[in-house]
Amino acid sequence: MVTQPPTDPHEKAKRLARLIVADIILYNTEKIAEGIKSDSLFALLDKDITEGRKYYDRQVDPQVARESPYYDWALVDQLVKGKGGTIPSSIW
Repeated sequence: MVTQPPTDPHEKAKRLARLIVADIILYNTEKIAEGIKSDSLFALLDKDITEGRKYYDRQVDPQVARESPYYDWALVDQLVKGKGGTIPSSIW
């Protein structure tokens, strides 16, 4: 059975946000570990996060992008909560 992509613009935006953040995680595992340990996660990933946000904003319905922080939520849920919980840190 093949799953059809969501048609609701909010669901599309959520899905895209999760995919972008998953790619950031996939290609930056060492930076993520270093950033969590040294409390510099967002500084180390600034370029990737910014590029991901630009891509997200270009692909998502402009009204949905303005109204909903799905990209930010994906960063917190997948990057901070997901990866952050497995790496020792004094602040996370």
